[in-house]
Amino acid sequence: MRKVRRNKKGSLQDIILIGAILLFFGVILLIGSKVTGEWNDAIQARSDIPARAKTATATLSGHYGGAMDYGFLLLAIGLGIATLILAALVRIHPVFIPLFFIGLVFVVFLSAVMSNVYQEMAGNTELTAYADELIFTSYILEYLPLVVGIFGILLMMVMYKLWSVGNES
Repeated sequence: MRKVRRNKKGSLQDIILIGAILLFFGVILLIGSKVTGEWNDAIQARSDIPARAKTATATLSGHYGGAMDYGFLLLAIGLGIATLILAALVRIHPVFIPLFFIGLVFVVFLSAVMSNVYQEMAGNTELTAYADELIFTSYILEYLPLVVGIFGILLMMVMYKLWSVGNES
């Protein structure tokens, strides 16, 4: 574990990890939204629960989607910025840029598969209404290949620029 932390720098592996983390949390938010909605419906249907508790449950259920959706947006931006900061620690020679670009094409393809996984879940008739409430989550995961491609190109530029700045002596 110490070896992983010590060698943690911006790379294509980080971009794959970002895609996997975003997919994982997107699926969790989608399922959590459904569970929260069903829980609220069950609470509202019971007659032995006071009206005040029903109101509180409805309010909580109403705010869940928006709060978690904004949290997901913050997570996506934070992961991207963290990866770019970690990329500033790496200096690569420009000879490796074509290899990085070839790897980036593979990573974008892999992120398209991840995007399709979320879209298949969100397209399920039982989850469609909940996916519509998660606006940022759905957009980010729908356009995950584009997001990953942009972060990959930015990562490549940051790593290359730092190499050229360090060698201008």
